[in-house]
Amino acid sequence: MRYLPLTPDDRTAMLAAVGASSIDDLFADVPPEARLDGPISGLPLHASELAVERHMAALSRRNRAAGDGPFFLGAGAYRHHVPASVDHLIQRGEFLTAYTPYQPEIAQGTLQMLFEFQTQVARLFGADVANASMYDGSTACWEAIVMARRITKRGKALLSTGLHPHYRSVARTMAKYTRDSLVDGDPSLDPGTDWRALADAVDKDTSCVVVQYPDILGRIDDMSALASACQAAGALLIAVVTEPVALGLIKSPGEMGADIVVGEGQALGVGLQFGGPYVGLFACKSKYVRQMPGRLCGETVDAQGKRGFVLTLSTREQHIRREKATSNICTNSGLCALAFSIHMSLLGEKGLRQLAAINHARAKAAAAELAKVPGVSVMNGSFFNEFTLLLPSDARAAVHSLAEKGVLGGVSLGRLYPDNDGLANGLVVAVTETVTDEDIAAFAAALKEVLA
Repeated sequence: MRYLPLTPDDRTAMLAAVGASSIDDLFADVPPEARLDGPISGLPLHASELAVERHMAALSRRNRAAGDGPFFLGAGAYRHHVPASVDHLIQRGEFLTAYTPYQPEIAQGTLQMLFEFQTQVARLFGADVANASMYDGSTACWEAIVMARRITKRGKALLSTGLHPHYRSVARTMAKYTRDSLVDGDPSLDPGTDWRALADAVDKDTSCVVVQYPDILGRIDDMSALASACQAAGALLIAVVTEPVALGLIKSPGEMGADIVVGEGQALGVGLQFGGPYVGLFACKSKYVRQMPGRLCGETVDAQGKRGFVLTLSTREQHIRREKATSNICTNSGLCALAFSIHMSLLGEKGLRQLAAINHARAKAAAAELAKVPGVSVMNGSFFNEFTLLLPSDARAAVHSLAEKGVLGGVSLGRLYPDNDGLANGLVVAVTETVTDEDIAAFAAALKEVLA
């Protein structure tokens, strides 16, 4: 029996209080074609637990695991080898059941882990301070944009065309409610970034410029000149990193002057996991710390002078007056942050640099081999472990044909930008340490057959 605590009179009173004539009014922002007007078609109204288990098991067998064959997917989510010790440690009871540590006296382990996590993220990003994580990279990106608005008191954000389209989509959704003006566009299949044009476009109304590093096409550029242009105009530079392993080899955004650095931490410790849950990374210059969303763990001493950890800053609506809160995020991705931190600790600085070097070497080998396929060229002038191939025909068809041959050969730009025919022949290919010489050879051979 369903538990419905509200009576019809209760619902009527609540609707009257918020000024809605019916329940449907509360879903006005959901397009009518996306709303259900009855039970989901094709699903039974009820089934036994055994029947559901069997049905779900049958569906799961239709999935193809990332490790089942050549795998070159990326575009914001990357397959790296996660040591077995990461899974073992995050499943310890004191971590697996830990939630927001409101009581520091019984949550010292969780607080210390988050303190170490913050240190790792700050060092990785070249920033002064990092928070105790966000939900994912896309929401961290938006939080950075709205943080820039609070700091600059301006409402126009310039988004690089190289910013992941999903991140742009999240920003556009949220900007509808804050009335921020977002200036963006689709990328062009060109080896260079649009950062010079962005620097020229910064004006007195610009709150921030948002760039991705490396960007959605795998391109890498020096953001120092853009950072200077932003600083001269009183705007902030926000750098988005979706592949943190890259920072083991390339200069960090903070070193080049970025004011806020955000990103997706999935690549380290978390795994692909069918698209989530992931972990958002957020760091900034120390002078902006009081405008940083989420929460911050700090180190202190107790009454006996012993080392301890506490929530130092928590500018969210649960802890302070709603109108003073910087974010409505109610917790952090604690378990995923722990997995990230354990993987980073196991690697260490030397190990991260070695891992990055292996990734880059594998990607160079793959790019060279794939460029030998007739009609195929590599667009990028520089890249880390991800690059864009230019095919002689629509990459979406090629991706499906490759999958039929057992090769997951990348993400087509036509899928990411379905309304831009000029990008249809682009294929974003990611190559990590998990890719073998045999995988590269199989990809090249399959691609040659598909394009013949």
